[in-house]
Amino acid sequence: MEELQESELGSQEYWNNRYKEEIENFQDHGDPGEVWFGEDTVNRLIKWIEKNRTVTKESKILDVGCGNGMFLIELATEGYTNLFGVDYSNDAITLAKSIAQKQGLKIQYSECDILEKLDGQFDIIHDKGTYDAISLNANITEFRGKYLENMHKALVQNGFFIITSCNWTKDELNEHFKNHFDCVDNIPTPQFQFGGKTGNTVTSLVYKKI
Repeated sequence: MEELQESELGSQEYWNNRYKEEIENFQDHGDPGEVWFGEDTVNRLIKWIEKNRTVTKESKILDVGCGNGMFLIELATEGYTNLFGVDYSNDAITLAKSIAQKQGLKIQYSECDILEKLDGQFDIIHDKGTYDAISLNANITEFRGKYLENMHKALVQNGFFIITSCNWTKDELNEHFKNHFDCVDNIPTPQFQFGGKTGNTVTSLVYKKI
């Protein structure tokens, strides 16, 4: 399968610089920064989690590449209590902690390169844009293997791996993940029409480990 073209969005330096700016904006103006892929996408993800009867408010949920932590912030405001966020950018973690602290929410954030290791096991692992960024790195072939191995190890046997991507289609993600995960659901996402055809701006899929 053809890989994506290398981009600065696949480098840690890009994200460190971006979150340094967002920390300044939050400190100066109280602006927490962008909700990646928009609030509508986040609302759809949370709606799916809330409808799933095997997920409780105490389920252990991990957001990989959490950035400013807004996905976990939304979960916390809905009453979920066992929330974890990791990011390889220390500045992202600093920002996420500041936002949660300002809102009086208890979320456990830590700096972590998920390609190196991922400690613990979780009922839900959520990725919104992180696999996309990894896919824009020149070393994607090597990194994909490490990513999938660590996601697989960190997910409990009957847990859910939820991923949202703007770079890959459902068929492409299924091809990438076929040796580690089975797709069990497709979360509806915003659609567009062009040239008489209908497509999705992003893809949100739910997987279980093989």
